[in-house]
Amino acid sequence: MSFTNWDEIRTAFQVARIGTVSGAAEVLGVHHATVIRHIDALEARLGAKLFQRHPRGYTPTEAGRYLLAVGQTTEDQFAQLSARIAGAGEEVAGELIITGLPTLSAMVVPALIRLSDEYPGLLLRYITDLRVFRLEYGEAHVAIRAGTRPSEPDNVVQPLFDRHTALYAAPSYVAKHGMPSTEAELVEHRFVGPENPESRAPYYRWLAERVPNDRVVMRTNEQEAMLAAVVGGLGIGFLSVLDAQPHSELVEVMAPQMEWSAPLWLVTHVDLHRTPKVQAALSALKRAANSCQEDLPVPPRGTGSSKTARLS
Repeated sequence: MSFTNWDEIRTAFQVARIGTVSGAAEVLGVHHATVIRHIDALEARLGAKLFQRHPRGYTPTEAGRYLLAVGQTTEDQFAQLSARIAGAGEEVAGELIITGLPTLSAMVVPALIRLSDEYPGLLLRYITDLRVFRLEYGEAHVAIRAGTRPSEPDNVVQPLFDRHTALYAAPSYVAKHGMPSTEAELVEHRFVGPENPESRAPYYRWLAERVPNDRVVMRTNEQEAMLAAVVGGLGIGFLSVLDAQPHSELVEVMAPQMEWSAPLWLVTHVDLHRTPKVQAALSALKRAANSCQEDLPVPPRGTGSSKTARLS
């Protein structure tokens, strides 16, 4: 015989614990007739009497005392389970999944290192992909997205910062091919670009309007390859100011333009947004973003340096 109706078992446990139908009904929030019906059905299913009925109430039989002992143990286990679940929600530990674009690793990874130092119980996963991860399916706790503000109704969206992009060349490229001094001269130069010629990135749309496809001598979908090609002198290319910062030898061909900027957003699901783990991650990412913005001021237009050339 299998115990398939847990409501009946819970009812019998409360009757055995309290000793009266009315008391059990009050605890369970049901009518006393429901309590009697559950007891009768369970006794019929077990083929044994669980209680001795008398004017003062119900006294458990030997079988009823067995049920009382098992019911007490089960109730204690459920209480412990409830405490663990509540505690897990309040604890900054366990798996934390953050997704973002490959170009953000220079900012995100240091933030995760500091987060791990502060909360050693975290198991961190940082996944970079161009696809949109579904927070409602539990694919991530925090997503960093670029472009227009995400509009999913069950997500909490917060601004992170604007990612600024500039046009760079290596000294070796400049030595071999020179520098464009006007937009009209761009067609005379070689470029590194995205694998998809129809890229929706604003700076690539800008370039496509000024340079024919055959001037893009290398295309790649990997940011590290893009950076390596520009640093190696293969062609002129767009890099985020953050990615270009460690390569002080690079020449800025064209400074960041406002129309090239892409807003970045922190996205969390409303059900998890206020959990301590997610809040800790959001705080760490915001601190890292603020630090990057302070370390990487956007050069104003019209200024230059010995290593900088801006198209007129």
